[in-house]
Amino acid sequence: QLQASGGGLVQPGGSLRLSCVVSGLSLDDYAVGWFRQAPGKEREGVSCISHGGEVTYYADSVKGRFTISGDAAQNTVYLQMDSLNPEDTAVYYCAADITHNIFLATRRGGSGLRYWGQGTLVTVSS
Repeated sequence: QLQASGGGLVQPGGSLRLSCVVSGLSLDDYAVGWFRQAPGKEREGVSCISHGGEVTYYADSVKGRFTISGDAAQNTVYLQMDSLNPEDTAVYYCAADITHNIFLATRRGGSGLRYWGQGTLVTVSS
């Protein structure tokens, strides 16, 4: 099971940190990805981290602004989001699967992944 949290309302230029607590799976064996879906738009992949945390990926739209990290001891993956803008407004989801599937799915909107958390809403507005 995955539990996402940390969303909220933030002004443009602000920051938020999302958390994804993973239960029943080990981050040593499973990769985790973050996805988002804005109103009226398709779900898109944002970032992902490999099992063991050695490899990361970022979508072009968030590169340089978002940072993904994992804490194996807490079995938690974080998404630090800086320099937020209104286009980042969306429901954010985390998902877990084997590394190959996560990295492939992050480029394809997340289809086919086995484990999903509930979403957490991020609203960027003044």
